[in-house]
Amino acid sequence: MSKIDKLIKEQESENLEFKNNWRDEYLKTLSAFANSNGGRLILGKDDKGNIVGVDNWERLLEDIPSKIREKLGLTPSVKCAETSGKKMIIVEIKPSQIPISYNGKYYRRSGSTTVEMAGSELAHFLISKFGKTWDALPSDANFRGIDMGTVNLFKNLARERVPSISNIDLVEKVFTNLELITEDRKITKAGLLLFGKEPQRFFISAKTRVGRFKTSTTILDTVIAEGNLFNQLERTVEAIKKHLSVKFEIKGIERQDIWDYPIEAIREAVINALIHKDYLSTAEIQIKVYDDRIWMWNPGKLPEELSIEDLKKEHSSYPRNPLIANVFYLAGFIERWGSGTKRIVDLCKEQNLPEPDYKEEQGGFSVWFYKDIYTEENLRKMGLNERQIKAVMYVKEKGKITNREYQKINQVSRQTASRELLHLTDGKLLIRYGETGRGAYYTLAKFATKNQNASKMTQTSNKRPKNASEVKTK
Repeated sequence: MSKIDKLIKEQESENLEFKNNWRDEYLKTLSAFANSNGGRLILGKDDKGNIVGVDNWERLLEDIPSKIREKLGLTPSVKCAETSGKKMIIVEIKPSQIPISYNGKYYRRSGSTTVEMAGSELAHFLISKFGKTWDALPSDANFRGIDMGTVNLFKNLARERVPSISNIDLVEKVFTNLELITEDRKITKAGLLLFGKEPQRFFISAKTRVGRFKTSTTILDTVIAEGNLFNQLERTVEAIKKHLSVKFEIKGIERQDIWDYPIEAIREAVINALIHKDYLSTAEIQIKVYDDRIWMWNPGKLPEELSIEDLKKEHSSYPRNPLIANVFYLAGFIERWGSGTKRIVDLCKEQNLPEPDYKEEQGGFSVWFYKDIYTEENLRKMGLNERQIKAVMYVKEKGKITNREYQKINQVSRQTASRELLHLTDGKLLIRYGETGRGAYYTLAKFATKNQNASKMTQTSNKRPKNASEVKTK
């Protein structure tokens, strides 16, 4: 089978498109190939997949290359091939090292379609084409705008991973070693965000908004965390903790605090948001704390190399802002790039909480934390059947369930009820009290644990404001 025969049997994709004949508007597709990973445009196959060939192939072999050179500044490969007695034109475009525009606009391939780039996507594309990332670009700040307290804090935090760092090192030396100064000695955007006194003067949306929500429309409290990223991290975590409950256990002579959610996981998620935020966006990082869940959102979708499924297992790292990520790593805030999202999942499981959800939504990336494992959605994820789910919901409402009640609400035999209740106790979801017979009943495992450990555990709750308020933290 010839090369052309193999190509025409393929489906349209990111690097392959078929047209029945040439039109100048296809220069847009060719520019998208150049801005992506290259590709081929094959003329002579219609939308229904029929080989129709091109009659004017001799003229096209002259016209197409000249039009591509004139409009796109590219030198293509344009060849004629024959299949089933029909002439086909193959236009091949290599990926370009510089951005290629068509009529002043920039395009890329997404699957088998050509899409125009605009806004922050276009800005990031143009920056990356020149081998840069946004956080490595120069800012308008100078060293008078750098917070020396934060620089000294970093020196102390980084000593374990950077033994050579010293308290007497000048800020210029620290910034040079961290690549936070450009070749013409300007502070990078990363340097300003990490160590600036007031980076919001330069980047107005570089802040985090934390809200306490009773419902989707009832806001009880709002905190806006500003300042550099080190300060913003601590203020954001404290703003979240303010609306959580904590209990403590005494183990030996030590006290162990247990929050509604593992604070290490919350902190990791906030760090990820600060590192991966698209700072070209006008949107802030947003966090909503509800009674039974926390929603964290930051502008900036996942890189194309990663999927949502990848985040719950070991994966490679593609930091949007690598200079910021490196400083957080040296400070000991992150362990290894690519492991943070899996660590969040593991920490929630260790505390017997549902796995958090990762989603791409509203033009950005979100993390959903859940407090209650006894939700219908989570119980289905655990493999329970609908009768067992109904029983667990019954226990949540009534406080307990008996074998007879299980039979009644599900209309099953005693044997089926016993078998399915045993599965729930083996799975640590329910605990049985009493001997087999009329006196036996089942409660949710977490309530049983709480009752059993009541003498060792104290529950405290933070006071929440009665009226909506807005507090700006600086």
